[in-house]
Amino acid sequence: MLRLSFRQSMLAGFLLIALLLSWAAVRSWLVLEQFVERSRQDGERALQLSASIQELADRRVDLERNARQFLVLDDATLLERFDANVAHALATVGRLESIAGQALGRLPGDWRQAVDELGQGLHQAASGGALFPLLNRLAEVNSALGHAGQHWIDEQNAGLLAELDKSRQQLAGLVAAAVGGAFLVALAMSWWLARPIGTLERAIEQLGESRFATPVAVDGPADLQRVGRRLDWLRQRLGELEAERSRTLRHVSHELKTPLTALREGIALLQEQVPGPLDGAQQEVVDILQHNVMSLQRQLESLLRLNAASFEARRLSFRPLALRRLLANVVQGRELQIQARQLTVLRRAPAITRALDGEKLSVAVDNLLSNAIDFSPEGGVIRLEVSATGKMLRISCIDQGPGIAADDAERIFEPFVQGRRAAPAPRQGSGVGLSIVRDLMTSMGGRVALVPGDGKAKGAHFRLELPCEA
Repeated sequence: MLRLSFRQSMLAGFLLIALLLSWAAVRSWLVLEQFVERSRQDGERALQLSASIQELADRRVDLERNARQFLVLDDATLLERFDANVAHALATVGRLESIAGQALGRLPGDWRQAVDELGQGLHQAASGGALFPLLNRLAEVNSALGHAGQHWIDEQNAGLLAELDKSRQQLAGLVAAAVGGAFLVALAMSWWLARPIGTLERAIEQLGESRFATPVAVDGPADLQRVGRRLDWLRQRLGELEAERSRTLRHVSHELKTPLTALREGIALLQEQVPGPLDGAQQEVVDILQHNVMSLQRQLESLLRLNAASFEARRLSFRPLALRRLLANVVQGRELQIQARQLTVLRRAPAITRALDGEKLSVAVDNLLSNAIDFSPEGGVIRLEVSATGKMLRISCIDQGPGIAADDAERIFEPFVQGRRAAPAPRQGSGVGLSIVRDLMTSMGGRVALVPGDGKAKGAHFRLELPCEA
């Protein structure tokens, strides 16, 4: 089986297009050459016919003069001149017949008959009264030959123009066919080359989004197929590394929990002064240990939560989900925090149902709402808005907090990254919430984005976008 490379495919496409256009150009040139040759031949024949008719008219004048002179002078020399002019005239009539063929009809025969009768009359010494009608008949036939010749020339010109118009239409169709064929070849080559490139782009996007389940299969040119096989090898390798990373993270987290639990219990015994009373300095050291152990535990729990979210993101379960119910459940889960900060959460969602992974979407919206609660001022307003356009679902979470600094906008979705703008109240976040939201949205084929502000309203505006089916 012939396998063309990308370069060979491009070259084959260009050669095929060039061949189509060259064929149209050569065919046009041949048609033009044929028309020019036909025009030249018709022009020569028309010129020869006109010259022969004019020559025959001149011979007729000479014949009439010789005949009249012979009738008056009865000189044998004049009769010989008459016979010589007849011979030349008959040769001219023969040329007329060879040029025009049957186009002149019976006129050449009539001319021969008239001149033959005139010659017989002169040789038989007929009277002028008998010969003058023959001379008039000869003049009439000669005039008719002139009109017939002009009519033949006009027909030849009309035929030439008709052939020119026919050739023009054929050339127009030929050029249109060649251009259309070249366009179809270009479309076919574009499809043939763009399809594997699009597959490669999608495969690279999947690798960048840590989606390693779909094999990379590239059709098309041989070299692009080789690139696809190398990408599939990279996919498998990255999947193995990701699985190893998750496994190592679980093991490390598990190994850290046991000594961390022992530390917490020991510090708790010291705080309760079970081993004995503590002075002020010793109590301060114990408090510092307690604070750092709790911080370490939160970091460890965040690691476990991030790893669990990455694992769950690979498992999708789509079921019909009422969007209003989704927002209500998320807000209800955070009701105590909302009341403690005296916040107002406004919900706006259409009364529609969509096929979605409700569990993952609820976690994503809950993380956004949790951040909004932490950064909202006392008595502030948080808006949760849902809109569906075609097959795209958008969920917005808008608060009135300090917002996200411009320098943090690009990296706010990275794990353990916290913005430089502080929350109004102390918070214990570790910076993995938005990273979890990004992973969950990516697994569902969507994305999360920070919507830039207009410079007037304060707060952060996060938007979830994901495809959905009715």
